[in-house]
Amino acid sequence: MTTFKCPRGAEAYRRIEAESRSPMELVLMLYDGALRFVGEARDAMARQDVRARADAISRAMAIIAELQNTLNVGDGGAIARELDRLYTYMSSRLLEATAKQDAAALDDVRAVLVTLRDGWAQLATIAPGAAKP
Repeated sequence: MTTFKCPRGAEAYRRIEAESRSPMELVLMLYDGALRFVGEARDAMARQDVRARADAISRAMAIIAELQNTLNVGDGGAIARELDRLYTYMSSRLLEATAKQDAAALDDVRAVLVTLRDGWAQLATIAPGAAKP
């Protein structure tokens, strides 16, 4: 079976699309991606597809790590510290999902991601372009 890889043109298009987004839009795109991969992990777990589950969890963890790495905890105050805590929590729950085949852990991560994504989306409508993550 041959695996289809994205052609370079598609990768370039995605890179250009991301580079043309505002910081707020990028944050929302990251949350959307994490939600998509958590959903894929949940589906793969239900199918008992270990490879697909591991790949999806790995991708979700990479996105959460990127969100966490972009935090300015020093200047961001209580909000940045709370986000940092939530990102750490989600990462640990994703590890538990992998180690224990725990679908509830994936559901927990999804719930936190949805809440955070909704909050960022609301913030984007209140002050478009004004807020920075």
